[in-house]
Amino acid sequence: MSAGWVEAFLEMMSAERAAAANTLTAYRRDLEDLTGFLGRRNRTVGDASAEDVEAWFADLGARGLSPATAARRRAAARQFYRFVLGEGWRPDDPSRRVDAPRRGRSLPRVLSREEMDRLIAAAAARDGAQGLRLGCMVELAYASGLRISELTALPLAALARDPAYLIVRGKGGKERLAPLNDAARAAIRAYLEVRARFLPAGSKASPWLFPSRGKTGRLTPRRFAQMLDEAAADAGIDPAKVSPHVLRHAFATHLLEGGADLRVVQTLLGHADIATTQIYTHVTSDRLRETVETRHPLARRRRELAPRGGEP
Repeated sequence: MSAGWVEAFLEMMSAERAAAANTLTAYRRDLEDLTGFLGRRNRTVGDASAEDVEAWFADLGARGLSPATAARRRAAARQFYRFVLGEGWRPDDPSRRVDAPRRGRSLPRVLSREEMDRLIAAAAARDGAQGLRLGCMVELAYASGLRISELTALPLAALARDPAYLIVRGKGGKERLAPLNDAARAAIRAYLEVRARFLPAGSKASPWLFPSRGKTGRLTPRRFAQMLDEAAADAGIDPAKVSPHVLRHAFATHLLEGGADLRVVQTLLGHADIATTQIYTHVTSDRLRETVETRHPLARRRRELAPRGGEP
């Protein structure tokens, strides 16, 4: 009876919600985990009770899965059963009683502006065409807040005419504008002059901005991360602090530190929920104290009333 429910759910996510391929793969894996667990209890997703689903969720924790993975699997089950309920295939939702694990949201690793300057300089200083390519990628990621998957999948046509911004297709197929500053545009122009050196052997053209001689025909996220580690070491920065996603963190955090509106940053990052963007509002305790001491009206009043040199 319920054999095709998971496939129907995935088809709905693809057709109606434009879920990305990676998202669909993750949902399939999560629901296969659920159906496998239920099968060992002689149950299916069609006749599973709330107690069965709760037992599955407890088993996720017992297996040592991280809170993030357990939360994602729980979310997949909840969405699946809401779909099943909406289709009228079951009269109830057995996942409704499952409690989410408590997750402590960790602050993202962020490089300071001075560290970003050093990283950009170290990337660009690498030998010849390699330096121009890596410098271009770092400048582009930092200037626009692109995800690594978006950066490595950029088509050449998107930048061939020196645009002031990009139109990026992000998660869920949603499009957004990504700005390019003068430094990024200059780095792109310099890289384009040597781009042909990275074309696959025997090829005179490639649709990708960052082609490669590898199997995929374009530079992979893993290779970019490796080159970034090397540049970090050259810049005197601990490579453990640096990753492609850290460049996106730096983009968001430095914008907010410069006074950008949180909603604007949310739009630039392509976040569906502003709560995801709010994590970037973290600042150092020194910056918080400095802000209070210089901006709060009572602090200004104390400075005005404070005795000056030589006065009793």
